[in-house]
Amino acid sequence: MMKSYNEIEGRFKRLTDLNGALAVLHWDSAAMMPAGGATARADQITALSLVCHDMMVDPALNELLSKAELESDKSPEDFDNWHLANLAEMRRMWQHANAVPSDLVEALSQATSACEMVWRDARPDNDFARLEPLLTHLVSLVREVAAAKSEALGISPYDALLDEFDPGTRSADIDPLFDGLDIFLPEFLQQVKEVQSSGRQPEPLNGSFAVADQRALAERLMNQLGFDFDFGRLDVSHHPFTGGVPDDVRITTRYYEDDFTQSLMGVLHETGHALYERGLPSQWRHQPVGTARGMTMHESQSLIIEMLACRSEEFVRYLTPLVKETFGGSGPAWEAENLVRHYRRVQPGLIRVDADEVTYPAHVILRYRLEKNLISGDLTVADLPGAWNEAMQKSLGLTPPDDRDGVLQDIHWPSGAFGYFPTYTLGAMAAAQLFDAAQNDNDAVVIGLEHGDFGPLLSWLRTHVHALGSLMSTQDLMVRATKKPLDVEVYKAHLTRRYLGG
Repeated sequence: MMKSYNEIEGRFKRLTDLNGALAVLHWDSAAMMPAGGATARADQITALSLVCHDMMVDPALNELLSKAELESDKSPEDFDNWHLANLAEMRRMWQHANAVPSDLVEALSQATSACEMVWRDARPDNDFARLEPLLTHLVSLVREVAAAKSEALGISPYDALLDEFDPGTRSADIDPLFDGLDIFLPEFLQQVKEVQSSGRQPEPLNGSFAVADQRALAERLMNQLGFDFDFGRLDVSHHPFTGGVPDDVRITTRYYEDDFTQSLMGVLHETGHALYERGLPSQWRHQPVGTARGMTMHESQSLIIEMLACRSEEFVRYLTPLVKETFGGSGPAWEAENLVRHYRRVQPGLIRVDADEVTYPAHVILRYRLEKNLISGDLTVADLPGAWNEAMQKSLGLTPPDDRDGVLQDIHWPSGAFGYFPTYTLGAMAAAQLFDAAQNDNDAVVIGLEHGDFGPLLSWLRTHVHALGSLMSTQDLMVRATKKPLDVEVYKAHLTRRYLGG
C-alpha cells in the first residue's frame, strides 16, 4: 500500500545526493577554488541546479505525490508520523519548485554566482558602485521568484522567501517580536553600558597570535564539543559558514593575528551548526524529514554553543588555562575574570559578526527591515547604502565611515539569500529558551561546562532537537522541548541576568 510513496523516497534520495554535491561545490568555491575557476564553477552549479529543478517539476512527481497522499489516507496504519511528515515536506518542496520556471532558476543561479564573486573584491576595495548593477539585477530576479511563489503559496512575496529558510514562519510572527525588542533594547543597552563603564574594564590581551596556534586551540575545543574530524573539516573563507552535508560537514572561519577571541568564538559557533547536522536522524538521512528544521532552529544550535555555553563563566574558567598554554600569556590580563569581561563587553560596533550579544539583534532587525523593503520595491539597491547608514545611526548611534563596514559587510544578499537574516535573532531567542530548559532538566549541563564536558548538553540537544529533524514545526518542537512556544521574554530574562545580574 506504499508503492507510490516508496518510489518518491527513491527520487528524493537522488535529489538529496545532488543537492549535497551542490553544497560541497558552494563550499569549495568559498574556501578552496582559485579565482580563475569562477566561471566554470558557476556553470557547474547552474547545471546541477537545473537538474534538481527538473526533477522537482517532473509531472510524474506530482502524480506520485497525489497517489502517495491517497495511500496515506486509505492505509493510515502503514504511515507513521515520520512518513506523514516526510510526505508533507515533499509536497512543500514541490510547491516551491513548481512555482518558478526553469529559465528563472537558471538566470538566478548565474546572477548569484556572478554577484557573489564580485562582492569578494568589492568589499575589500570599498567599491559598492562595482557591485550595484549586479546586485540590482539579482534583486530583480529574486523579486520575480518571490512574486511567483507568493501566487503559488498564497502568502506575501517576502514570506514566500522566508518560508524557504524557515518553513511556516511569517513576517506577521516576526514583526511583534522585533518591535518589542526594538523598544526593549535601547534602554537596556544604556543600562548595561552604565554598569560596565563604572566597573573594571577589560585589560588588553596583547600579542601576536599565530594562525597555526589559533587553529590548534580551535580544533582541540571542537574535539571536546564532539566534532568528529572523520566526518568534517575546518578551513578559511571570506565569511565564516558551515556547509557540506551531515556526513561531510565543512566549517570555515577567518583569523586575525592581533586578536584570537573573535576567530575562536566563530569556530565554536560554526561547530554548533555542525553538531546539529551530524545529529540529524541517520535513518532519514536522504529524505526531507531528516533535514534540519529551518534556520531559526539551526541558528539556535550555533548560539547555544557559542553564546550560552562557551561565553558562560563556567566554561571561560575552563578555557583560560588552555588559552594561556596556547599563547604563552601571563599576568592579570590572562585570568578568567578578564577573559569573561572581554567576552561580555557590550559596545556598539559596525560589524554584525563581531557584535556582542546585546547589540547583535539591532544588526539583524536593520537588515530584516531593509530586505523587506527591497523585495517590496520600496527601496532600490542604489539607495541601499544611504538607507543602511541611516538605520545604523538610528539603531546603534553609529554611521559607517565607508561601505566596506556598512552595506558591503555581509555575503547574504550578494549570494541571493533574502529571508535569512531574521532567523539569526529568532535563533537567539530559541537558544535562550532551549538552554534554560536543558539546565532545568539536568544540573550536569552547567556543571559539565566547568570541566569542558559538553556531553550532558549535547545529549539533551540530540534528544530534544537534533534527532527530530523536520518531524514537526519549529513552534511544536519548541513546545515539546521547553513546554512553551518561542517566547521573547525568556530571551530578555537571559540578557538581564547575564548583563545586569537581575
